[in-house]
Amino acid sequence: MATVTITAENIEKIISENDVVVLDFWASWCGPCRNFAPVFEAASEAHPNVVFGKIDTQEQQVLAQQLQIRSIPTIMVFREQIQMYSQPGALPAAPFNELLTNVLSLDMADVRKQIADGNADAPPAK
Repeated sequence: MATVTITAENIEKIISENDVVVLDFWASWCGPCRNFAPVFEAASEAHPNVVFGKIDTQEQQVLAQQLQIRSIPTIMVFREQIQMYSQPGALPAAPFNELLTNVLSLDMADVRKQIADGNADAPPAK
């Protein structure tokens, strides 16, 4: 699947209507963002059941502020509307694919139970 453009207008719908959503916060002037773009695009093609969204922080400044993006690139991953991962920095292909594999293999019933029990101190996928 190709990447989709995420905006303040469509982010909630994208996250609520898809099981797994991976977001890349970027800007055209950002060198590490440009270097990470092919890794992100390749992963989007390798995982057709995952939505890969790109958020241009220059065009979506309010959205970036709302999501507390302090540096770019930042990668954020949601599974079943629960934020599983959010970290700044571009990942090489192997660690990025490992992150995706980990998120996809999570037992979401267990994740929801941990959240309900108040035991979800750290994101489950690292």
